[in-house]
Amino acid sequence: MEAIVLAGGLGTRLRAAVPDLPKPMAPVGGRPFLEHLLDYWVRQSVTRFVLSVGYKHEAIAAHFGPAHRGVPVSYAIEDQPRGTGGGLLLARASLAAAGPFLVLNGDTFFEVSLEALRKFHAANRANATLALFRSPQQGRYTGIRIDQAGRILALASTGEPGQPANGGVYLMERGLLDGGHWQTAAPLSLEEDILRDALAGGKRLFGLECSGRFIDIGVPEDYARASTVLTGGW
Repeated sequence: MEAIVLAGGLGTRLRAAVPDLPKPMAPVGGRPFLEHLLDYWVRQSVTRFVLSVGYKHEAIAAHFGPAHRGVPVSYAIEDQPRGTGGGLLLARASLAAAGPFLVLNGDTFFEVSLEALRKFHAANRANATLALFRSPQQGRYTGIRIDQAGRILALASTGEPGQPANGGVYLMERGLLDGGHWQTAAPLSLEEDILRDALAGGKRLFGLECSGRFIDIGVPEDYARASTVLTGGW
């Protein structure tokens, strides 16, 4: 299975801690955070990565080159900031295989079983399946309201503590990205534009709660915890 990694953000909140690198290249345990992320998904049998990159993309390409751990890597380079949604639309043109594909936030590590995600996605004939976690924080992550079967009913702008929240790992069908009015060169948000549009259009969006380790390095205090979270092996 192919995976698109959204690694094009500016990382302004982390700039004080990592001033000279794109956020996914922030060092964790002596290696770039993005390397930890790709290593995990190589072990989950991802067969190709498409890195959606923008800010200081040269540093990412110079480090990974055309392959990582024997898995091919290609790059979808933004000519201007496009947001997570615009970066996804740009990168999907580089997908080579048919069928569903992964989308991963490049600044988030979430320990999710790809096999469990695939089975849940297929059983529900989903257009997209989101890996969910229970966030202890108020308002930082998008809250997700689901029914008993896991079908997504609504996306909240600010999640409540203990509510299922978007963990930044998605399994998507190609058709989710077809025909939307948001296919423009303007910056787009994956959550606020693409997913909300898909939900409003009746697409089958599901959420699977996962209990694995989670870390988002988007703010300095969580970046400081990343090495502890990522050194436990998997």
